[in-house]
Amino acid sequence: VQLQASGGGLVQPGGSLKLSCTASTRTFSRNTMAWFRQAPGKEREFVAAHRSTGNVYYADSVKGRFTISRDNAKTTVYLQMNSLKPEDTAVYYCARGDPITSSIRSSNGYYYWGQGSLVTVSS
Repeated sequence: VQLQASGGGLVQPGGSLKLSCTASTRTFSRNTMAWFRQAPGKEREFVAAHRSTGNVYYADSVKGRFTISRDNAKTTVYLQMNSLKPEDTAVYYCARGDPITSSIRSSNGYYYWGQGSLVTVSS
């Protein structure tokens, strides 16, 4: 398994959740790691990305609430999600790739994907 995600679950609106994704690769520190999500009946959308340089990118819908981070020694990327809203409900996917900056928000730039982790925000 290239990418193994964990940490999903049920949380109330306003609550927090932290997703983790561990990669089985020696090139982790050189890759861009990202999170995408797909809500029922909707297309997969970009959430956040973390370049090997340290640059981070966020979707406008999660900026200020979500934080992406990585631990290269553990080959793991995290997504800390705070102030969760019902519209954040989705299956969250971690991804690994080497997209150019203009494509960092496109799923086309990533060639390895995790199995998905369901996050449900509901009271």
